[in-house]
Amino acid sequence: MSADGPTTPEVPPLEVVVVTGLSGAGKNSAGRVLEDLGWFVVDNLPPALLQPMVELGARGDLRRFAAVVDVRSRAFSSDLQESMRVLEAAGHRPRVVYVHASDEVLVRRYESNRREHPLQGAGRLIDGIAAERTLLTGIAGDADLWVDTSDLNIHQLRATLENAFARDGQTPPLTATVLSFGFKYGLPLDADLVVDARFLPNPHWLPELRPKTGRDPEVRDYVLGQDDATEFLERYTDVLRVLIPGYRREGKRYLTLAVGCTGGKHRSVAIAEEFARRLNAEGVAAAARHRDLGRE
Repeated sequence: MSADGPTTPEVPPLEVVVVTGLSGAGKNSAGRVLEDLGWFVVDNLPPALLQPMVELGARGDLRRFAAVVDVRSRAFSSDLQESMRVLEAAGHRPRVVYVHASDEVLVRRYESNRREHPLQGAGRLIDGIAAERTLLTGIAGDADLWVDTSDLNIHQLRATLENAFARDGQTPPLTATVLSFGFKYGLPLDADLVVDARFLPNPHWLPELRPKTGRDPEVRDYVLGQDDATEFLERYTDVLRVLIPGYRREGKRYLTLAVGCTGGKHRSVAIAEEFARRLNAEGVAAAARHRDLGRE
């Protein structure tokens, strides 16, 4: 106790995650995953109530707070951005997870459960989706982590969020997902960096390797054994060594490195696995994920 009266113990900052994004993309599923990981989660919280809820939790024993917010608030964008600014000024660590999916996937999900989009009004479903994308442009650009659920099942969504948030309440380090994909199926929308492995000889044209994947030792050794592959991996690892300290310095916590080949079965899979191994050796918690493996 001080001469002026009892002292108030300093309240440690909360970890705060705001889950937002496109309606139908899986925000509520992401919230349930975070709840399973030990976060206190409030669903459909109006952005204006984010700051009071965090302050209330900080006065108790709550250390990890997550809120799922969406566009049903009229002042969604301005309220959320102001709440995030105030939380940062108060010493908390707010992060935004932006959950999205392609228009085709969103339309299919809405049509399958016969729901109406919250911004559809008297227009078409696709009009509501387009209006929401426009409204979310600013928030999407500032998000710490993008999660594209177009090709994710609930188990893959869980693995993605576990990789980012299962850190026992500690300030999370830079974590990386190395994502293999096939160019013929389209670029991953949530990639921070994209590299092209199509310059390497394609195991598809070798009958003994065609049915195998980049995870099989024979294919991995064939791909990584190419002279061009060795030089490419060394040089791009040097690039990552330059980028990683800068990302950390700027507070970036999540990195998605996408590696593409034609079909996402051989070259990109082997290269992605190797990049994940190298990133882990550089002190980055990295996991390889293969978007299009098994699609052919």
